[in-house]
Order: sequence, then structure tokens, then C-alpha cells
Amino acid sequence: MTEQPKGFDLADLLARRGGERYELHARYLNHQLPRMLRTIGFDKVYERAEGAYVYDTEGNDYLDMLAGFGVMGLGRHHPVVRKALHDVIDSSLADLTRFDCQPLPGLLAEKLLTQTPHLDRVYFGNSGAEAVEAALKFARYATGRPRVVYCAHAFHGLTVGALSVNGEAGFRDGFAPLLPDTAIAMGDLAALERELVRGDVAAFVVEPIQGKGVYPTPPGFLRAAQELLHKYKALLIVDEVQTGLGRTGDFYGFQYEAGVEPDLVCVAKALSGGYVPVGATLGRDWIFRKVYSSMDRVLVHSASFGGGAQAMAAGLAVLSVLEDEHIVANVRVTGELLRARLAALVDRYELLHAVRGRGLMIGIEFGRPDSIKLRSRWTVLQAARKGLFAQMVVVPLLRKHRILTQVSGDHMEVIKLVPPLIIGEREVDRFVAAFTAVMDDAHGSGGLMWDFGKTLVKQAVANR
Repeated sequence: MTEQPKGFDLADLLARRGGERYELHARYLNHQLPRMLRTIGFDKVYERAEGAYVYDTEGNDYLDMLAGFGVMGLGRHHPVVRKALHDVIDSSLADLTRFDCQPLPGLLAEKLLTQTPHLDRVYFGNSGAEAVEAALKFARYATGRPRVVYCAHAFHGLTVGALSVNGEAGFRDGFAPLLPDTAIAMGDLAALERELVRGDVAAFVVEPIQGKGVYPTPPGFLRAAQELLHKYKALLIVDEVQTGLGRTGDFYGFQYEAGVEPDLVCVAKALSGGYVPVGATLGRDWIFRKVYSSMDRVLVHSASFGGGAQAMAAGLAVLSVLEDEHIVANVRVTGELLRARLAALVDRYELLHAVRGRGLMIGIEFGRPDSIKLRSRWTVLQAARKGLFAQMVVVPLLRKHRILTQVSGDHMEVIKLVPPLIIGEREVDRFVAAFTAVMDDAHGSGGLMWDFGKTLVKQAVANR
């Protein structure tokens, strides 16, 4: 008797082969990722997730203070977003025909633009990098100028255009030639004007809070930069890929500073609801009219999946939840509570130097201690590789306290917290208690934390 084909069964496939996840990745994907995860003890097996927590195969919960680099703004598997995706799939819409105008992209654009009444139109792509790419192209075409100014240590994506305005050499090395762009120090208005005077600058692109290191723009900088840019007929692009949709305690990060009205705004990450990749570039009407200046140019910039029904449904559901559940207000309250409780520890621990950020985007910076014993240990770590102490904190937070965090950037002694925007006092209590315990250990007689530091030093030296 001939065996009947079984078809595709996702649950069966995962049950049979899910345990091979690290081996599959090492063989077929980025082989350095599983190697790195095993080195630092992050090679966990997570089985399911809900809200601000992920769970391992034994049912242990892990507090997620990383939110998928900000993608999981509403936490994991929010029921409203999940239902919207079931609904749109079950609707069997005639999606992506290319020769009609579906309602969902227009509805999502309309809803997004209510938060930026000075902007008029939206382009939908598939990621934050694509949103930045669109802004760079639109700015260059609209102004007729080739150059974009950006900030040192910025991160705007890793595609070639976005990489050209990426302020970290480690990401840029080996990928030249890039586009003709110029970096300035964040907050340096004189340097910005020196570039603008040359007359070839299309735009200045900036994050309201840099993700690498969690550095907010100085007070008044965005407004002053905007005035300079418009004086020299250049555009202000604000990258809200990580800071947007409530992350900083305002709907957009630039709204913290009165009078700032960017010409182009990039959003992504949390707009997806954690399900379907989506990016959006919001801009002024005249910019879009220049780019799409005739019917011949109707597809001069487009994306195959841009405006897809599932992504648009996810985005609409996210915006609805933000409003209905008062998420931005929660971010202000919970963010202030978390930041204040962490800042109160700065005087208590000499290795802890600063706590900064806004809303639920917080940077915890470590620095050189004063006592001789701690200073000698710190010096050994710094000689091997800057950033190892921050990694020493991240690892026990996961291993001992089941809290997922990240080092904010390469060669940085900063931990970045970008938890789901739905967390509350319970999660603040858990994180602060765990962080305090790790700091107590670091300032104590030594023990496992400093032993692990020796392992990191050996690994750093071996990789030179």
C-alpha cells in the first residue's frame, strides 16, 4: 500500500528537529552566532513566550529587558495584534496585486500621520534600514544634493546606504566604497554648519537617543539643527526606528523637544507588533511630489512586500493598543521609576558611573573604580578589550537571575535596557533586585563573576 503524503506539519517538524537549532545555525547560517552564545553561556533553549517573559523547556520564566532589540514593544504575542493577523489571513484579501489600491496601507498611513500633523505622506517598506534608505534617497532627490551628515556612533542600519551614515567603524570596515557622507560629533552645531556652508548637503540624519550607548541629543540641539538645516535648504531626517511609538515616553522621541518638526521620519521595529516586518518613512508632501513627479516615476522607489496586508494589519493593531491601553503614559511612569531606582545606586557602587535615557530606553554605564583592588581588576579587563565588564554583568543577570539584557555596543561599558513597553512595577522590582545582587558580587571578594571575567579576557586575547 502506497503511503499517503502527510503534507506540511509545523508542530511535528519542530518536535522532531527543534533540538537541532544550534547545530543547524552553525552549519547553514552565521556560524559565529552559536559560537558566541556558547562562549558567554547564552545558548538557552526558549520554548514559548508571552508578554514580557520568555520560558525555557523546564518552564522557567526569563524577564525580557531586550524586547528583540525593541521589536517587541507590546511584549510577545499581544492578543489584539495576534487576532488582527488571524483576521487578515482569514479574510483572503486580494493583497499585493500591484494594480489596485488596498485600504489597509492608507488607513495605517492616516493613523501614523495623526501623531505628526506637519507631515503628509508615508512610504511603507519592510524594515528600519529600508525606512532609512528611503529617507536618504528622498532627501537626495528632493534637494538635488549628494551628501548626508550624521553623528559619530550613530546606528541607522546595515544596508549600504544606511551603512554610509553608520557611525561605528566596526560595521563599516571592509564594505567601502560607501556613499559620500560626513560624521560630526553629536551636539556640535558649529561642525554641522561648516558642512552646510559647502552647499552640497541634502540632509542631516539623527536619532533622538542613540541606541549605541544610549546617548540623548543635548537639550535644544534638534531645534537648533533644524533651523540651521532650513537656513541652508537642507532637510532634517529623524530616525525613530528604536525611539518611536512610545519608547521614550512620547509617541516620537523628537517630541521631547518643543518646536522640532522633521522633514522625514523613519519608524519600524515596534510597529510590527513583533510579527510581520514593516518600516515606514513619513515625509512632507513636497518631498514625495518631487520623488514621484510623474506617472513614469510611479515605481521609482518601491518594495515588493511594502504595504502588505499582514504588516498593515499588525501596524494598525499596534497603534490601537498604544491608544487603548495608554501605553505611552505607562512608559513615562514605569521608565521614571526604573531610572530613578537605578540612579540611586550610583553613589553606592564605585563601578557604576551613570544611568541615563528617557522612558524605557535606559543606559547603565560602568567606569573605572577608585579602590586599588577593583581598579587592578578593571585595568586587566580594559587591557584585553573594552566592554568586558558590561558583559560580565549581562551574563549573571541571565544565568543567575533569568533576565535578558544586552551590552549597548561594541567596546562600550554600557548595558542598554529596552524592555517591552507594557512592563510595570513588578518587573522593575525584579530587575533592580537582580542588578543590585550582581553589583554586590562585583564589589565583593571576587567569586564566580570575576572568574568568568578571566574567561572573557582569554577569549578576547585569543581573538586578536
